[in-house]
Amino acid sequence: MTIDTPLPATMKAIMARGKYNLKLEDVPVPQIEMPTDVILKTRVSGLCDPTQGYIIGHEVVGEVVRIGDAIKNFKVGDIVAAPFASNCGACFYCDKGYTARCAQSEGYGCEALNGCQAEYVRQPLADSSLFPVPEGMSEEAMLLLGDILPTAYSCAYHGRRLLDEDDDREMNTPIDAVAVVLGCGPVGLCCVSSAKSMFKTVYATDPSEERRAQAAKHGAIALPLEELQATLSKTTDGRGADVVLELVGNTPALHTALELVRPFGAVSSIGMHMKPLELHGEALYAKNARLQFGRCSVRRFFPGALRVLQQNRELFDAFIQHRIRFDQFAEYYELFDKGKIGKTVFYADDVPIPGA
Repeated sequence: MTIDTPLPATMKAIMARGKYNLKLEDVPVPQIEMPTDVILKTRVSGLCDPTQGYIIGHEVVGEVVRIGDAIKNFKVGDIVAAPFASNCGACFYCDKGYTARCAQSEGYGCEALNGCQAEYVRQPLADSSLFPVPEGMSEEAMLLLGDILPTAYSCAYHGRRLLDEDDDREMNTPIDAVAVVLGCGPVGLCCVSSAKSMFKTVYATDPSEERRAQAAKHGAIALPLEELQATLSKTTDGRGADVVLELVGNTPALHTALELVRPFGAVSSIGMHMKPLELHGEALYAKNARLQFGRCSVRRFFPGALRVLQQNRELFDAFIQHRIRFDQFAEYYELFDKGKIGKTVFYADDVPIPGA
């Protein structure tokens, strides 16, 4: 497509009219609104938790089809991956690498910016937000680098830094420490692979036997929680894990993390805690625990996450479990709501699905 090729007036997009009241609708194609915008023609987009009232989706790899007047780093025809939120690259937070809190950030799938489960997407602050797809890297693998793999990598990274903030060794050199991953969904599996590059021993637990089996494929010692507790006690002389990486996002998971971690250990949490947390002060005091919470700064952790992806190509090639078209959304969101689905990718109608 060239800059002279006209864009259609409308496009197909998945709208959330209620939590799981989803509709495939005809909506206007987004336009350039600011000189720093680009318009992407979606090639692949990730299925994710819907936000009511908007076009949903926060993971996309697409082709640049329109650029704003201020764009310098990209041109029409480039294939790029987008992070789940834009960043300016120049504010107080971006300057320190904390792009998750950029003063101008807009996140996909909310009031400020419609989501990516659509045929076209507007990307604000494109020069400082988008990533070109490296030669030889599949587009669906790059989709993982828009959110879940950098998020998982940041969880492991912060756990290691909390454990020893003076440790200046490369993060791809495992240290002699025991890490536990709580939750083995797609983000948890990415966290296992990331943690394997940083810690000598990595355990993982999840109520689902199937998910534990997937975690084992990624290199974790995957056990049910009770068995994990007994194993940790035996193998650490009763101390507990050096680091616990919490990806679930609720109070019981955080309680479990504090139970498993050793005194002066670290708990790194990237689970989305959307409700008040009930924590027992005595447990925190007794453990001298160090805790880290919060959203991932994708740009900061992109290089490390890309390295994990490149070092585990075969694992991540098998990571995507379902490849579908937008008009198949209803069936797969029903499975997603029931927790019966792995990582699922929408392919645009004009993009061939591998193996189909």
